[in-house]
Amino acid sequence: MQGVIAAVPTPVDEGFQPQEAPFLEHCRWALDNGCDGLNILGSTGEANAFDTETRNRVMGWAAGALPKDRLMVGTGTPSLSETIALTGAADDLGYGVALVLPPYYYKPVSDQGLIDWYLALDAALGDRPIQIYFYNFPQMTGLTIPVSVIKALAEARPARFTGIKDSSGDLDYCRDIVAANSALRVFPSSETALATAAADGFAGCISASVNITAPIAGAIWAERSAPPADLCEKIAAQRAAMAGPTLIAGIKYLLGARSGDAGWRRILPPFVALSSEAGAKLEAALQD
Repeated sequence: MQGVIAAVPTPVDEGFQPQEAPFLEHCRWALDNGCDGLNILGSTGEANAFDTETRNRVMGWAAGALPKDRLMVGTGTPSLSETIALTGAADDLGYGVALVLPPYYYKPVSDQGLIDWYLALDAALGDRPIQIYFYNFPQMTGLTIPVSVIKALAEARPARFTGIKDSSGDLDYCRDIVAANSALRVFPSSETALATAAADGFAGCISASVNITAPIAGAIWAERSAPPADLCEKIAAQRAAMAGPTLIAGIKYLLGARSGDAGWRRILPPFVALSSEAGAKLEAALQD
């Protein structure tokens, strides 16, 4: 797993139930237009708004229709037992990588507590081959997974704990992880990091906005040893236009515009759908 990974959204109907056909259509579009892989049911996929049965259903759609070696899936919840069950289900479906949030409800959590929680997940998985990528998203979880914890777990169970998606936006944190263990696959959450990915030792990016910028991101990754400056500037401008608290709503609006399916604009509460006016402004900003 490396390169440009799209954190794909989940289309829903009026009752907020996931919709298979538009979901798979977009997944195929992303893989055909610059993405090396897909992250199913991450934050962009609004995974934590769905129950376990729904998450298992969406996992099954992707595993049944898409190349499994190009998929990873979010399975982390504050519940250890639920995380074990979701990760085991992902392994049963053939996923090679699960993206796992830390247990974020009870705070503060000690370093040893984090280590024990992830080791309990590993022990419950037994000899299942699925790999675990840490998911660091302090803006949502209220905690940062310490580099020392990641290093300790990767050294204790190197075949299990093999990578991380970092959504903090702190590239120094990502560089510190590479320095602590160069075997770990480190993915920042913005495609702007692709400009220095080769020098920094990053494995690529896992990003919501590459659902839109995939063709440019793929071109930058393909030339990552000497990325074209004009493409790096263009993708930074497009990312900036989409970033912010309406990122998920904006991505879904834009996917509706690309596909012609206005149903993409639906978003689960407590998120609020982008208005037509705001969506038109976003489209204009990207075109500019």
